[in-house]
Amino acid sequence: MDFLLYVLSGAAVGLAVGLTGVGGGSLMTPLLLLFGFPPHIAIGTDLLYASITKAGGVIAHQKQKTVDWKITGALALGSLPVSAVTVWLLANYFPSPESYADLLTHSLGVMLMLTAGVLLLKSRIRKIHDTTDGPLRQFVNQHRYRFTIVMGMLLGFCVTISSVGAGAFGAAILLTLFPALSAIRIIGTDLAHAVPLTLVAGLGHMILGNVDYALLGALLVGSLPAIHVGTKLSSRLPNKVLQPLLSSMLLGLGIKYAFF
Repeated sequence: MDFLLYVLSGAAVGLAVGLTGVGGGSLMTPLLLLFGFPPHIAIGTDLLYASITKAGGVIAHQKQKTVDWKITGALALGSLPVSAVTVWLLANYFPSPESYADLLTHSLGVMLMLTAGVLLLKSRIRKIHDTTDGPLRQFVNQHRYRFTIVMGMLLGFCVTISSVGAGAFGAAILLTLFPALSAIRIIGTDLAHAVPLTLVAGLGHMILGNVDYALLGALLVGSLPAIHVGTKLSSRLPNKVLQPLLSSMLLGLGIKYAFF
């Protein structure tokens, strides 16, 4: 009975991801916490789930040539080592998963609030950068790959301890540093970086014993077909209504886990 529940949950999250483009981590991890899974199991399992479900999207974007691999490499140069170091710190400076449960939960709350804010303000962020010029813009343009590496480091830490941020937050970073990049290339590049990051973080949590394999299998069984269904339906449903509703839900969950 539990297996069926997790399959249906995976399908629901997959459908939402296909419909709105909202990252699976920001939906799946809170759902697993609501089911009563400990934070370390919810986050570790979700990271491996994300790496598998997003891999197909990278292949599709690569076929369409909508991935900027130079930007992806710069992000990964910062994120992957920091992700590995974060796992090492969890393994060596905390006696048990329970001892860092609060850190994981509060980090999740903060990242959910940031993700909700990015989704709600995405169009304003693009307008600001489309109209901004001057010394600051020129300085960012001159050093944007260095900033990309630094932002990748931030993502590496945040994603590893919360499972959230590789999607919407990563896209916001690309939109800020590379405003001339088309929307489809931002999505493709962000996705191409999210797969190795969530894989490295997920494998790290697997080494720590933070992955429930039966749960992972059930989620994949439900979500993989549902993502394709949601993607096909997305053109027929009002995304401008659905995404703000989901963003508001993420904001509420973020406040809950960050402060309570």
